[in-house]
Amino acid sequence: MKDNITTDPVYDAVDPKDFRAMMDVDRYGSRSDSFDKIISATHTHFWDPLDKKYIDFSLPFDLENEYLTDPEMYPELKSPIGEKLNEKDKIRLVNLDVYWSLSTILHGEQGALNLSSSLCHIFIDPGAQEYVANQTREEARHVSAFSQYIKKRWGKPMQVGDTLGNLLDDLVQTPVVWKKIVGMQMLVEGLAMGAFSSFYKFSNDPLLIKLMQLVMTDEAFHHKFGKIWADKTIPKLNKEERDSIEDWAWEVFHVLLFNLVSPDQKKHIYAEVGIDWQWAQSIMMEAATDENLREEMLEATNIFRVLVKTLLKAGIITERTAGNYAAFVDIQELYKEGDWMVGDDIAEEGIKQLIRINGGSDKFLGLDSLVAAE
Repeated sequence: MKDNITTDPVYDAVDPKDFRAMMDVDRYGSRSDSFDKIISATHTHFWDPLDKKYIDFSLPFDLENEYLTDPEMYPELKSPIGEKLNEKDKIRLVNLDVYWSLSTILHGEQGALNLSSSLCHIFIDPGAQEYVANQTREEARHVSAFSQYIKKRWGKPMQVGDTLGNLLDDLVQTPVVWKKIVGMQMLVEGLAMGAFSSFYKFSNDPLLIKLMQLVMTDEAFHHKFGKIWADKTIPKLNKEERDSIEDWAWEVFHVLLFNLVSPDQKKHIYAEVGIDWQWAQSIMMEAATDENLREEMLEATNIFRVLVKTLLKAGIITERTAGNYAAFVDIQELYKEGDWMVGDDIAEEGIKQLIRINGGSDKFLGLDSLVAAE
């Protein structure tokens, strides 16, 4: 397990087949307190997707005549692609794109569930193991909630794309802890927080808005878990180890970017409205100049801006690779920003609502006080 690049014993792990190590008598008494605050805060953001007092999936929405999200968020409609579509087809294109995005999110949540469960099998520290057990439970309710929303609106989810499917499979199957944490807890979860924030801000479906906020009350903690790992690990790495993690993060960033923006990944959606995907791809490539990308990145909820900020604040983007991200975001601008992440305020308000629903105290000190690394 030397590939784990472990610099703090709280992340020590064993081979997933070595269950005997879990029964070592000295292990039970060697629990760290690094994740106690997150574990203890679990009750503050409890919710049940099967209970209507938290969310009611019976709420209707007219998919044929209403945009699920603000059409201004879709650059295709501002291009020659939009000129070929009537209003009904524009609505259909946007809503199909939301369908595809939510199906992608559902597959990502399934990946997070299985990955968290896989960490339960290998973390030696009982505190780390309990944290990921909690996260496994929370990811399971996300799978349940997104499944119910998609079933209500469309029947069943779209198939996972090869690009994302292969990445999630690699993250779940790898025994290397740092790849699981950087890949899922920072890259995929960072991307998810940006996506959830965008849907929360721009959706026209009250049910989807509520779903996003509830999921974010959990995901904010998952995202912070990755930050704790970075604080304990990155400063202690040698150059070779740091470069290895930094280069791998850039590769995964590219994989995620390709999966989410390439018309090649959404051929069936374009076909539904009579648009040739190859023509659409040429149009979008022509439109995607550096200047246009930067303009879109100014929107704080842009999902890739959130992802880049996550890596930057964790110390996984340095001067060595900062130029790679220059086409997507102003790195200097992100350096000047604080540690606040898009979605934290939405999650905090959601937690306050959950505390009231669950009959708890109205006093809530905020996410940072609950999940600050020891």
